[in-house]
Amino acid sequence: MATTQVQTVNTGADKAKLGAAAALVLAALVGFYLLGKQGQLVQWAVFLVCLAGAVVVFFMSESGRQLAAFGRDALREVKKVVWPARKEAIQITAYVFGFVLIMALFLWLTDKTLEWLFYDLILGWKK
Repeated sequence: MATTQVQTVNTGADKAKLGAAAALVLAALVGFYLLGKQGQLVQWAVFLVCLAGAVVVFFMSESGRQLAAFGRDALREVKKVVWPARKEAIQITAYVFGFVLIMALFLWLTDKTLEWLFYDLILGWKK
């Protein structure tokens, strides 16, 4: 039985960075709505600047660095994928559609058979 240990380090500075990022997101929303009379340009400028600041502060925290590392790893794995050729993809899609059609027909026939068996033969409820 393999066990993996996950270490989470939540320092006070890291928590402060996450709190600052959340505060910047909140400031972006509040600023956007409170500066409605200043014009749309000011509204959107404050919103985007605060949001960009929140993103920068978040990626400076440990959680942000872990998210960035996860994204890099995921991209590296996607590059390793061998995608099927066009002909292969069309064949596989046709097989899936064929299987779905056959299953739909099978389930419909099963439903109608059970309906006939229960309602017509056993209960005698003719339609």
